Amino acid sequence: MMGPIYVVTEPAGPWTVIEQARAAARGGAWAVQLRDKNATDADLVELARTLKAELTTHGVKLILNDRVDVAIACAADGLHIGQSDGDPVAIRQRIGPHMILGLSIEAVDQLARVPAGIDYIGAGPVRATATKPDHAPPIGFDGLRVIATRSPVPTFAIGGMGVADVAAVRATGSVGLAVVSAVTRAADPVAATRALVDAWRTA
Repeated sequence: MMGPIYVVTEPAGPWTVIEQARAAARGGAWAVQLRDKNATDADLVELARTLKAELTTHGVKLILNDRVDVAIACAADGLHIGQSDGDPVAIRQRIGPHMILGLSIEAVDQLARVPAGIDYIGAGPVRATATKPDHAPPIGFDGLRVIATRSPVPTFAIGGMGVADVAAVRATGSVGLAVVSAVTRAADPVAATRALVDAWRTA
């Protein structure tokens, strides 16, 4: 069962990645995605193992971004891949049948290439976001609605999302939203995560 709030870590944020993940877990996030484009595999494996132990005690999933080998080495709960991160079918074979596998979708036409074995999609960016400067053109809420309606698997909205967007995201048929700075750069990341969870429940 996937929960509505999915927090993606940000190495450049004012809180350490461990603090970000810990806060997300305490605030009620469903999952924490470990995303670091610059760390070595060895450093990420060490960090991921630390996070996995702590997140598991909270019932929160640890998902690795891009790094197949790291996800396998640390026995992560899941792996998230982008459109240029390799063949999803081959990656599914490598990680086995039980690890969660997510795929980024940046445009409606990419839905035609969502193979069996994908568990959820991250659709976006809904709006432009500074945390990923090389993102695709924003799809807006209209694009999100089309993708969420047509997707064969649950859809998470991503890209500039915050507590003020929860009702609009829920109205598209998405199962939740993935956030970065709304939690990682919040003065109180635990409270920020909890506010997102509460907003979803009442939307």
